[in-house]
Amino acid sequence: MRSSKKIGEILVSKGLITKEILNLTLKEQKNTGEFLGEILLKHNYINDKDLIKVLSEQFGFPVIDLENKYIDINLFDNFSKNLIFDYYVIPIKKDDFSIIFAIHNPLDAWAMQKAQEEAGGFKVKFVLATKKEIEKIINRYKKI
Repeated sequence: MRSSKKIGEILVSKGLITKEILNLTLKEQKNTGEFLGEILLKHNYINDKDLIKVLSEQFGFPVIDLENKYIDINLFDNFSKNLIFDYYVIPIKKDDFSIIFAIHNPLDAWAMQKAQEEAGGFKVKFVLATKKEIEKIINRYKKI
């Protein structure tokens, strides 16, 4: 279930950042247009696992730990390089009815729409993973 709280409010309420850090990063966000989470990561105010947990709480997507999960890299061949390499949307599981994609940015509506289109008639489900975990899997795929 999606939370009505903003990411900054959730981070402060969990004690992961202070109000002062939130205000500083919000000012930077206003100047740069970057996502708040990316700014917080860039300055090491939070780590990527904390960010994913908070995004999960905010948007209602489950979190997956890709480091300990078997990923069938052959699934990648069914989807565009653009979706995988540029938008970090990776298929991680497919059955007769659905495909599960790992994403790191639940605000990227274009990437999620593209995944839906490329999935054909399959039901699409999204899970959140850190960008670093997704990058590791993409790099492993590039070596094949």
